[in-house]
Amino acid sequence: MMLSVEGLVKFFGRGTVNEVQALSGLNLALDEGEFVSIIGGNGAGKSTLMACLSGAHLPEAGRIVLAGRDITFQPEYKRAGLIGRVFQDPLSGTCASMTIEENLSLAALRGRRRGLAQGVRKQDRAGYRDLLATLDLGLENRLTDQVGLLSGGQRQSLTLLMATLVRPTLLLLDEHTAALDPKTARLTMNLTQELVEKSRLTTLMITHNMHQALTYGHRLIMMDRGRIILDLGETEKANLTVPDLLEKFSRGGSDSVTDRLVLACTNPGIDIKWSSGE
Repeated sequence: MMLSVEGLVKFFGRGTVNEVQALSGLNLALDEGEFVSIIGGNGAGKSTLMACLSGAHLPEAGRIVLAGRDITFQPEYKRAGLIGRVFQDPLSGTCASMTIEENLSLAALRGRRRGLAQGVRKQDRAGYRDLLATLDLGLENRLTDQVGLLSGGQRQSLTLLMATLVRPTLLLLDEHTAALDPKTARLTMNLTQELVEKSRLTTLMITHNMHQALTYGHRLIMMDRGRIILDLGETEKANLTVPDLLEKFSRGGSDSVTDRLVLACTNPGIDIKWSSGE
């Protein structure tokens, strides 16, 4: 078992009139190399789960074991060498004022001590150039360009490379195509699939798009009110349509099925925007 989450509980505003229980004794287990998509409505606890896994939030109760190591209350910086993460905002995963090669160099040092040696070595550049060429975006010829000059899709593709440059034990994709246009989102998902399969990465992906949820990954998890209400294997979800999934979501007790979700049943290009306030 690569990831084991047992009885995870997380509150916000504990002991105040604004107290919210974001995770309600959540249990989850992933085998090595498993790619799991997560969907759910506003307040379902999806982003809170990722924050607890990454160390951005610490739970009140429960246990998180990653590759045999208990990381439940380990600070975020100590998990950096184990976990790769890509956020919804393409600006979040890179440093805009640094060059492409400098960003890649930082990613190559994730989880390691940083000394005073030269940031980008000559021997590294050839490897970075080859790596960037696989994106087919022309970035291999722009190593010294500042990342702030790149488009959102280019930055997100670079962020994916950075998150997987040093093979992470766990890859977290937090709505990483939600801010992209449909064409760029498809290209980003193709790159995601390629990187995950090539390195057999254990991956959790939150998505706003039910077509993505049904198309990508070995399992599909649906969350509601801080718990998992549906867990479908690859064969089960392969036989589902988006309307089927909406029906299951409604039966799960959620009140977050909106007109936009229904519209998406007939238009695969629509990215289903759940409210992200969780």
